[in-house]
Amino acid sequence: MGQQTLIYSFVARGTVILAEYTEFSGNFTSIASQCLQKLPASSTRFTYNCDGHTFNYLVDNGFTYCVVAVESAGRQLPIAFLERAKDDFSKKYGAKGGKASSAGPNALKREFGPKLKEQMKYCVEHPEEINKLAKVKAQVNEVKSVMMDNIEKVLDRGEKIELLVDKSENLRSQAQDFRKQGGKVKQKMWIENMKMKLVVAGIFTALALIVFLSVCPRFKC
Repeated sequence: MGQQTLIYSFVARGTVILAEYTEFSGNFTSIASQCLQKLPASSTRFTYNCDGHTFNYLVDNGFTYCVVAVESAGRQLPIAFLERAKDDFSKKYGAKGGKASSAGPNALKREFGPKLKEQMKYCVEHPEEINKLAKVKAQVNEVKSVMMDNIEKVLDRGEKIELLVDKSENLRSQAQDFRKQGGKVKQKMWIENMKMKLVVAGIFTALALIVFLSVCPRFKC
């Protein structure tokens, strides 16, 4: 995705993670899993803070949706992702007695992992659209969450977040972003240059027309 905003997500049934996705490596996956063991079964939302990251959970109808985000991402972006992931998962596996109700650990990773990636990418690349959604804003106002200053209150021992970027994947994304930005800047400069040329040409044309009109009567044009 080229940005360290939403860094890890999963869907679980109870404490069994059925599908997950991340472009990074680090101990945040184990911390997210340990927090999962401590969540109540009731349908609600929880957010845990640790080392500049938030661990956001949505428990609904026996399934838990999680996304780990940088703290600067705020609340709306993670909540929007969780709601979108829940909707996608429910549409695909919502039937009672379906595959999700009996699947083992990571059994749905191949099927649903790409959808988690797609939703993470969408939310990161369309923050303005996410922020404008009235439904999401209402959920942010009504959300009942348990905020914790330190992950030590959740886990038996405190841990520091270790975020190790997959360099090959990340550099490839950064190179693509750089080329796109370079193209946009080049196009913008060309447009500005053309505007300036048109303005200058217009000024000279106007001056020439004024001179012509002022001189023409003298010579009875």
